[in-house]
Amino acid sequence: MALVLHVGNGFKYAFKILIAAEYTGVKVELAQHFEMGVSNKSPEYLQMNPIGKVPVLLTPDGPIFESNAIASYVARLKGDNTLFGSSLIEYARVEQWIYFASLEIDANIMQWFLPRIGYSVHLPQAEEASISALKRALAALNTHLAMNTYLVGESVTLADIVMTCNLYVGFKQVMTKTFTSEFPHVERYFWTLINQPNFFKFFGELKQVESIPPARSLGRPAPPKESAKTIDELKKEAKRENKPKVEDAKEEEAPKPKPKNPLDLLPPSKMILDEWKRLYSNTKSNFREVAIKGFWDMYDPEGYSLWFCDYKYNDENTVSFVTLNKVGGFLQRMDLARKYAFGKMLVIGSEPPYKVKGLWLFRGQEIPQFVMDECYDMELYEWIKVDISDEAQKERVNAMIEDQEPFEGEALLDAKCFK
Repeated sequence: MALVLHVGNGFKYAFKILIAAEYTGVKVELAQHFEMGVSNKSPEYLQMNPIGKVPVLLTPDGPIFESNAIASYVARLKGDNTLFGSSLIEYARVEQWIYFASLEIDANIMQWFLPRIGYSVHLPQAEEASISALKRALAALNTHLAMNTYLVGESVTLADIVMTCNLYVGFKQVMTKTFTSEFPHVERYFWTLINQPNFFKFFGELKQVESIPPARSLGRPAPPKESAKTIDELKKEAKRENKPKVEDAKEEEAPKPKPKNPLDLLPPSKMILDEWKRLYSNTKSNFREVAIKGFWDMYDPEGYSLWFCDYKYNDENTVSFVTLNKVGGFLQRMDLARKYAFGKMLVIGSEPPYKVKGLWLFRGQEIPQFVMDECYDMELYEWIKVDISDEAQKERVNAMIEDQEPFEGEALLDAKCFK
């Protein structure tokens, strides 16, 4: 009886099993027509694993679930390999690093990643705690790898297979180059192993993630990528597409005109937003005399309004790069307002917790409703309309446009502009 692995296509927990099989020469077959969410809920599957999780390996002696247990079984099935080391102490250290990879690396990566794609509730404080724990674990791993090519001994063990598979999700989904550059020995280790033939066979070319995905509402995961189609499937699709359709003979309805944005219906303003944005971008010296003065000369208090915003949960901003990514994600989601807004976001403080404060110029006398509806970050800030008759508030506007440092007595960690 062959070993049959029941698992979804491309499921990362299967990789460690399949890679271990490559190193040991054990033949593992994938279950045919396995569909996540369907096959693993069938009565037959629940007899193999009562809670319906994947993967499950069906062996001549019965089923095994839990991916690390399955990988260990495959690694031990043939005795002529060193995937568990070559001595009792090496065996114990392989086990040690497998537990470490699962409890300290994988657990924290998944607690960071899954809420970001809507599979669990995104809580900023919980996210910062998981990132902090992950950085602590990676620092320990980095120290070990500074003096070691592999985790145990002088060749690949099951510990390296499990560790690399767990790091894979981090490098692919949330751990940007800015993040991993703090751990150069981990980077060297990961990229060395991921490109070994037995790893590359399953992972293929990997590009490190460039930005952290924005948090999604619970229950709204990113749409899955379409699986590759066979040649027969593609031929059938082409045949269906080329088949004449009755509805094709009907005259197409004229597209309905796109409704205008309410802001486009406001009375014309003397302030041309693009002119201010060009002045801001092109002023390289004498900023106060040129850009700030130019702003107030252009400003139309009837056609535009100014707003201060303060992040409500600054006590959670304990990790600098997470705070900066939080602000960057907010600005990305504000892109829908680019035609109608200009903004400055300041990250303030030389040590945590960092403060996030902003200044925004919006078309109209209120914050546009479509922005409030579409950009969920808006509710994370307290918004106060600027009273330009108050000289202190007006000077605060100047300081924020100028990126004045120190700002209100504190150092600037970063300043970002939306224009």
